[in-house]
Amino acid sequence: MVTLILIGLLGGLITAVSPCILPVLPVVFLAGGTGKGEDAGKPARSPGGTEVGGGGGAAGRQGGRAADERGSGGAADGAVATAPPAAPARVPRNRRPYAVVAGLVVSFAFFTLLGVTIISALGLPQDILRYVGLGLLVLIGLGLIFPPVERLLEKPFARLPQRQVNKEGGAFALGLGLGLLYVPCAGPVLAAITIAGARGEISSDIVVLTLSFAVGTAVPLLVFALAGRRVAERVAAFRRRARGLRIAAGCLMIVLAVGLALDVTAAIQRSLPDYTSGVQKKIEDSDAARQQLSGLYDNSNKELSRCEDGADELRSCGKAPALEGIDSWFNTPGDRPVDLKSLRGKVTLVDFWTYSCINCQRAVPHLRDWERAYRDAGLRIIGVHSPEFAFEKKRSNVVAGAEKLGVDWPVALDNDLTTWDNYRNRFWPAKYLIDAEGTVRYFKFGEGEYDKTEKMIRELLRQADPTVTLPEPTGRAMDDLAADRTPETYLSNLRIRGYVGTPLVDDRPTAYRFPKGSLPLNKLSLDGTWTAGYEQFTAGKDARLAFTYRAKNANLVLAGTGKVTVLVNGEATKTISVTGSPTLYRLTDDKDARTARLELRVDEGLQAYVFTFG
Repeated sequence: MVTLILIGLLGGLITAVSPCILPVLPVVFLAGGTGKGEDAGKPARSPGGTEVGGGGGAAGRQGGRAADERGSGGAADGAVATAPPAAPARVPRNRRPYAVVAGLVVSFAFFTLLGVTIISALGLPQDILRYVGLGLLVLIGLGLIFPPVERLLEKPFARLPQRQVNKEGGAFALGLGLGLLYVPCAGPVLAAITIAGARGEISSDIVVLTLSFAVGTAVPLLVFALAGRRVAERVAAFRRRARGLRIAAGCLMIVLAVGLALDVTAAIQRSLPDYTSGVQKKIEDSDAARQQLSGLYDNSNKELSRCEDGADELRSCGKAPALEGIDSWFNTPGDRPVDLKSLRGKVTLVDFWTYSCINCQRAVPHLRDWERAYRDAGLRIIGVHSPEFAFEKKRSNVVAGAEKLGVDWPVALDNDLTTWDNYRNRFWPAKYLIDAEGTVRYFKFGEGEYDKTEKMIRELLRQADPTVTLPEPTGRAMDDLAADRTPETYLSNLRIRGYVGTPLVDDRPTAYRFPKGSLPLNKLSLDGTWTAGYEQFTAGKDARLAFTYRAKNANLVLAGTGKVTVLVNGEATKTISVTGSPTLYRLTDDKDARTARLELRVDEGLQAYVFTFG
């Protein structure tokens, strides 16, 4: 439970400083410093009506009149009474920053978990919460401009006993509205929360994760709101122009509501780099986080877990799961569904996205380029729209969003997240490459590494049709990995790169065969009996290994007791005696880098861990 809380807190903190929440920051900042007049620099009053402060202004005059009255009455008694000075009244503290952030956290957490259930139970439109949030934001803006509207908004809080709480009712209402419009960049943590909420599968773990995530997002937002309050309190210009500041803040909120309604803010967000994606992935997609969030998945299609996000080579990740539970399709003839089996012989890219996700929006131009460049060569793209929020389930919203982004390939509305589950997905966006035989060969979570993904598309197209003529890459020039030397390669069933030949079988002695023909550069293959484990490959009867590499020297970490015969381009060059614990052994050593086929004949029982090249 503690680990789950930490993951939620860190995920929330990262989300709250990501580009996706930039539109709400100016509102939060200004809302923290736009209290009523008495909070914005006007002197407070004592219980008797005396203004406090001002260095002898109204308070001095009021005190003088009181002294005169007491002096007249005292003369009849023969003495002049001196009244004790009135105790200064405390200036009410502006708690608007806390009220705004509290409202945002409450509405975001509550409606993320229960919004879909409430909407479905009441039979309301899926995007009703978004419209309520927009309307509330406009009302708050009008309240800052016109005081009677603000008093109207504060009436629901009038029965609360604390006067200060009553005054901050409008700020809390503003937070409630912002929470309904708060669409942060989604990583695995928020994905777990929204999926559980969409299905009504709300466990104690999900509640704890949601609350910790909401608290994590609240901390940076509260810092912004408190900064706004401090500026309003310390900068004299703000105190003198408190009324003008409130009007400006009100206008900004109305403009923000219009911008959100027209999706203008998304254009600004798309132009900014996703500077938090690296740390978000490192924390939310770590081994510990995946273990904590593993309740999202059952054991179906578990072969996908054999593949690694953004691997450097194509792998075999099992048959592509079906596109199931689809609500409807568009961008197809007659809006008819697409069956993956009908695409055999083609290379298919399945893209999980949602139209309001800024990360997804930034990825669309790359998909558009690939669609245009490689469609004639056999590439097909299918967009699986798996909604993050309730308003993203409405077909007309998705169709309009896709049209605005230029998405003209087939789109499936995965409103119940059935296909999302089938692919064991955790991210928006996520891209899965399926070869001509219907096998998942590569996937990439999140933004970035578009050149690598395009390289994998080109490799799959060539495998599907060796005679195909491909255009120049659409992105940056992509040099082969072998431009300088072959990269480090682990002999691990989950980490191996460049493997070709008989499909690997986990943790069980299996007979392998070299593929026919020459072995491509940076590719390795097995022959004879091997046991492919997570940390090492163990040689069995007649074990051989082939690797085409480019480097000055090739090295391999080996363990056990036995011998390894090294052949380079078919010629035996040396025999290595292996003894003891894992040790690095030099296999080849040349003065200059060269490309060569390395073949190893390995005694039974020896363990091979990792190749390195120099």
